[in-house]
Amino acid sequence: MDKKPVNSDTSIEHLREISTWVSSVQNLDQILELIIATATRMMNAQASSLLLLDKKTKKLHFKVATGEKKDAVRKYAVSLGQGIAGYVAEKGEPLVIPDVNKEPRWYKEISESIGFKTHSIACVPMILKNETIGVVEIIDRADRSPFLNEDIKILTVFAELAALAIGNAKKIQKDKSEIKDLREKLDFKYQIIGDSKAIMAVISDAVKVANSKTTTLVVGESGTGKELLARLIHRAGPRENMPMIILNCAALPESLMEDELFGHEKGAFTGAEGQKIGKFEQADGGTIFLDEIGEMSPGMQAKLLRVLQEGIFYRVGGITPIYVDVRVISATNKNIIEEVTEGRFREDLYYRLNVVQIHMPSLRERKEDIPLLAQYFLETFNQEKGVPHLTLSKKAIEMMLQYDWPGNVRELKNAIERAVVMGDGAEITPEDLPISSPKAKFSGLQLGLTLEEALNAFKKEFIKLNLGDTGGNRSKAAKVMSIQRTYLSRLISKYNIE
Repeated sequence: MDKKPVNSDTSIEHLREISTWVSSVQNLDQILELIIATATRMMNAQASSLLLLDKKTKKLHFKVATGEKKDAVRKYAVSLGQGIAGYVAEKGEPLVIPDVNKEPRWYKEISESIGFKTHSIACVPMILKNETIGVVEIIDRADRSPFLNEDIKILTVFAELAALAIGNAKKIQKDKSEIKDLREKLDFKYQIIGDSKAIMAVISDAVKVANSKTTTLVVGESGTGKELLARLIHRAGPRENMPMIILNCAALPESLMEDELFGHEKGAFTGAEGQKIGKFEQADGGTIFLDEIGEMSPGMQAKLLRVLQEGIFYRVGGITPIYVDVRVISATNKNIIEEVTEGRFREDLYYRLNVVQIHMPSLRERKEDIPLLAQYFLETFNQEKGVPHLTLSKKAIEMMLQYDWPGNVRELKNAIERAVVMGDGAEITPEDLPISSPKAKFSGLQLGLTLEEALNAFKKEFIKLNLGDTGGNRSKAAKVMSIQRTYLSRLISKYNIE
């Protein structure tokens, strides 16, 4: 019986349609099934299979199959070099077998096991980056006519499409994995460390506002981690997969600040050779974090207020309004109320930014977190410097707990990094830390006191200082002062110390 020619116009249309899907693989199994089903239909075949090669086991596994025995055949595997499929995968060359009964390489066990009688086979390798990753196999025409060498050309195109789909899927999977790893690294790098009541309250407030678009003002001393809190708010909400753009308002003069925030059109000013997209536009759908907002000039404050009120802005030199959906988080280490009172910060802008205010506590307010933070930074720098067994001595931790940390978490981080770099032993000691022990402060001396009154005033303040440092523990305080606990109790009663 003569072979019926394949309609070339129909073939081209099918291939064009499939190729557009392959370039943007979403579901690999669906794409492969579509490719094989189309090849089967175009070749007027009874069944077909796509087998993928496992390099470790050197076996070919049925990934996709068509025909009445498609489910049964997926249970089987073929060794590299075994049968027609194994031979094609091993040699990387196509093969047409008009009659399998006359072919010594024919591996008939699978066909006999599933009850499928095979007559003719056309098989081509799938090649990706010069490596055979599997084969596409077509079995028996519906009219029982044998496959011919001409069939290899069209079947090779389907194999190329399948290999391309697999390659794209692997790339997408790799990209997703890298993105996931990057996010995990960023989460680790930017996580807020601590379990004190102060920091847990802050985290709780951040999570509450994360699911809304409410503008949030983060206040606190320099080095407390205000940017970390902004990142937490962004990651904990529905905008986590959208951009988070950060701009330090103290780093730029007003002329450059407007360009950074809103961008410019080509020719807007000398040197503007092309269009520039500003930070607000980059953050569309996501979050913009304006750090050091208290340093923003009055002119820029007015322009920012207009954006917050109207939801639109214009690029520098532009006349087309730009609409964006951006959540604004700002931060300052200044006394913002004082700035408003003194007229240095617009009151109307303050109320726009301060819908929710979160205070980031200083390290002095959360000293119980110091050991956790120190250990976290130590592990981070240990990995970077390659000294995994370096530890913190008990005395170093005690010294850190006594220190006031005017530079807050940033100062603690820098201190640990220096100790890791400059330390000589297996553990970090107080001598390795670039901080000094706190000195007892006493400001109660004044003229007009007798010596006894001055001594009593000093004793009272000295006892209060030590009790405060030991959390009210009389035994510890007495030990530090080298006196008996009973004597300390008498002094506490004498000076009416609570």
